[in-house]
Amino acid sequence: MTENKPVSDNGRPQGDDSSSDEPTQQVPADAQGSIRYQDPQSTTPREPTLAEQKARQMAEQRRADAERAEQAAAAAKTAKRRKMMIGGGATVGVVALVAAMYTASEVSASANASQQFCASDQGGQAVAAEPEKCDENYVHNHGGYIDHSSGFIFMPMFLGGPPVPQYRYAYTPAGTAPPSVGSTVSGSSFNKPSGTTIKDTKGSTIQRGGFGISSKSGSSGS
Repeated sequence: MTENKPVSDNGRPQGDDSSSDEPTQQVPADAQGSIRYQDPQSTTPREPTLAEQKARQMAEQRRADAERAEQAAAAAKTAKRRKMMIGGGATVGVVALVAAMYTASEVSASANASQQFCASDQGGQAVAAEPEKCDENYVHNHGGYIDHSSGFIFMPMFLGGPPVPQYRYAYTPAGTAPPSVGSTVSGSSFNKPSGTTIKDTKGSTIQRGGFGISSKSGSSGS
């Protein structure tokens, strides 16, 4: 007769020693989530691998190259700024020198200017006449005539003739004031001087001399 034995939870009969559960492997407590601490005073550091050494060398080389490039760019910028300052200073100096020379020349030319005045030819002498006698508007309004090729101005006889009154511009020597009406200045000429500053009786410059600059007005004259 077969004996019925109670059955355990795992399906095996209770009390059956031959069919006991397999033993469970035990994990040491110190291996579960623990951190090993290395004393820096006594632990020998691990030598870097060849790949790590090469990567470190390449990083240091790139850093050194970047520093040299930055220094070279800064030096080039400084040199360019210095050249610009030197060039600008030289340009300003040259301009200032030319301006000073031009101003001095202008002052000298004005002081030594020839004076243009209206005159009549009396025996080869340039005798000063009224300024309006050489004014185109005045001449035309009073029936006169201007010969631009010779510079002569002819007025009607009732304004000073006979003979027919003739006027034209005359010029004083350099630095000499124009004569008063009816008088003359020694050395005056009916020929317009070239390369000399010429002013009219109002003080306006009608021809500019010095530095090879010439500015002529449309005034009548020879």
